[in-house]
Amino acid sequence: MEPLLFLPGMMCDARLYGPQIAAFSHERPVMVAPFGLHETVQAIATDVLAQAPPRFALAGLSMGGIVAMEVIRQAPDRITRLALLDTNPKAEAEAIAARREPQIAKVQDGRLRAVMRDEMKPNYLTDGPQMGQILDLCMAMAETVGPAAFVAQSRALQSRPDQQDTLRHVTVPTLILCGEDDVLCPLHRHELMHDLVPGSTLTVIKGAGHLPTLEQPDATNEALAQWLNR
Repeated sequence: MEPLLFLPGMMCDARLYGPQIAAFSHERPVMVAPFGLHETVQAIATDVLAQAPPRFALAGLSMGGIVAMEVIRQAPDRITRLALLDTNPKAEAEAIAARREPQIAKVQDGRLRAVMRDEMKPNYLTDGPQMGQILDLCMAMAETVGPAAFVAQSRALQSRPDQQDTLRHVTVPTLILCGEDDVLCPLHRHELMHDLVPGSTLTVIKGAGHLPTLEQPDATNEALAQWLNR
């Protein structure tokens, strides 16, 4: 079976995909590619490709999905299948790009925890019994990834390219998945991607917000398993 490469969301690491690594690593090689400190999506994607196997299944959540779209744009012949989770194919809106500047300044001033706690984490999840535990994990991932990565990833998101035309040319089996309650990357963005990618599958995960890999791992794994076996 082809290897499976996951791309993490902003300020996340392999723990974002803990349940998926546990579910799929017994049947195929599973990797999570870090982003380094590159300040453009294009440079991140080039680095991912330099580390990746010759051909592989590719899945990305949020910023990971944004990078995944650039990866398949740069090297379509190396991607055997594509999964885009809770992400956005459009370039960053000017208002959102501007909102990142005070966040960057605070993080450079040593306030990463405060930015994650007050401005980032409240937007991630839907209410549920595991919400506190998952938010704690998000904070732990952010502190591990570190403030320099926050700045670099923010810059990369600010300047990211629109990938709608890229999606029109995707020909591999493609899963578009989102949490039903995702407010950062809402359902209509995923319906757009579904319309752009010929033959793609759209799956909406109930009881999940922006991080269905952690909020509803069983339902997410079921959708990923069907995608991997298409």
